[in-house]
Amino acid sequence: MNELAAVASQIRRDIVRMVHGVSSGHPGGSLGCTDFLTALYFKVMKHNPVFDMNATDEDVFVLSNGHISPLFYSTLARSGYFDIKELASFRKLNTRLQGHPATHEHLPGVRIASGSLGQGMSVAIGAALTKKLNGKKNLVFSLHGDGELDEGQIWEAVMFAAHHKVDNLISTIDWNGQQIDGPTNKVMNLGNIREKFDVFGWTTLEMNGNDMDEVVATLEKAKSLTGQGKPVAIMMHTAMGKGVDFMEGTHEWHGIAPNDEQLAKALAQLPETLGDY
Repeated sequence: MNELAAVASQIRRDIVRMVHGVSSGHPGGSLGCTDFLTALYFKVMKHNPVFDMNATDEDVFVLSNGHISPLFYSTLARSGYFDIKELASFRKLNTRLQGHPATHEHLPGVRIASGSLGQGMSVAIGAALTKKLNGKKNLVFSLHGDGELDEGQIWEAVMFAAHHKVDNLISTIDWNGQQIDGPTNKVMNLGNIREKFDVFGWTTLEMNGNDMDEVVATLEKAKSLTGQGKPVAIMMHTAMGKGVDFMEGTHEWHGIAPNDEQLAKALAQLPETLGDY
């Protein structure tokens, strides 16, 4: 098991333990996007765990689909932003680790409150334009769910980014085909998402979001395509619930927590590599 895969395995353990601990949360999308966020924070993105809200000389990450907060919190803790023991406070009273990330609690690593779907793209564009205005060469990364693309604000922002040549932005779509009410093609069929971004004037890439080597290579390629007059979008194919066989590929685990027996079964499939919190 290579270093990034080892980190991802531990983060997946954190996710299922966190949601089990309070019998609430969103394990499905969190597990599916684990390889992506691991690659981003532990390999690709320039960031500093000594937290600076303004990210003056850093890259910025915007989590738009804020319900996958267990993944975000574990990644931040494992990256050194705060003590991993704090993961045990997930969704508990007066915690900094709320069900959706919030800025009021001043949790290091969290720059926007997210979870109201559709808003993250606009925020990411604003951050990217700020970098440009300040003469900074850093990049802004954002992550979105495919079901989130049902929101009209996303497409207004997509048009804006292309028109204004926001070419320091890399937005990734978790194209897992599932949302809370069922398969995306039954809830609201968006057709070929990549073709839509192409037509809207973005540079697009596609990848298997559960193949760590491919994720790293695609993110690096996306970085090489910035600064050329177009924002970059990555269509990321993932399996919701990846890593836990009985959770994989179904919307049923979008927003429910495993019971004791299910937790034990899940943990048996996920090697403990960095030590549990």
